[in-house]
Amino acid sequence: MLIPAADELITLTPGAAERIRLRWGREATVLPHPHVVEQHWLERPRRDESPFVVGVHAKSLRANMDLFPVLDTLAETVRSLPDAVLQIDVHDEIFDPDNAYWYNPEAGSRILQYGEQPQVDVRVHPYFSDDELWQYLSDLSVSVLPYRFGTHSGWLEACFDLGTAVIAPSCGFYGEQRRCGVYTYDEDTFDADSLDRCVRELYESRDLPRADWSQRMDERRALARAHRDIYLRAMSSRSGS
Repeated sequence: MLIPAADELITLTPGAAERIRLRWGREATVLPHPHVVEQHWLERPRRDESPFVVGVHAKSLRANMDLFPVLDTLAETVRSLPDAVLQIDVHDEIFDPDNAYWYNPEAGSRILQYGEQPQVDVRVHPYFSDDELWQYLSDLSVSVLPYRFGTHSGWLEACFDLGTAVIAPSCGFYGEQRRCGVYTYDEDTFDADSLDRCVRELYESRDLPRADWSQRMDERRALARAHRDIYLRAMSSRSGS
């Protein structure tokens, strides 16, 4: 209902704009995602990259996550990589019987069992504050997104700000949003070899792209100008009708 009714449309990637054009016959303006973290975090030096930490944050097991094929593959991959660790984080509310929405003790128990495997660290905790989240992401070498469906990601953008590599699924348009590793994962297909390959390539290259604050500021100013033009155009079309 929203897209046909909107006067103007904005999206983050050419692929999403093309999907909108094909499905609804509408043209969308493509603008990049702005920076997520503050300047002092974006410019903060990173830790030494030893050990090589592969992170998966299960959050509260939201609907687009299909976690266990990803964790099975990553646990096996890190075992073969010296000085590599798989860190799995999950919110404690999935163990809370009073939380009617997120309570999922069966999945929680299964996540905890990964901690019994070598080179796997499982951490259960409440939601991070913003600063805790930025610190968590900064301490990872790579963050793996375990999504079977979705389009774009603010999480990916924060990783880019902080210099943490991302391995994203092939569903949606994550790979167009920022430079990242892409493995085959969508509602119909999972290719474990492609995920394993992405991890190994990053382990060997330690290629961790990071945003530059001055470029982010140039981008932010350009976005402000673009949004102003879009809003004025939308208002003009309304007043004209």
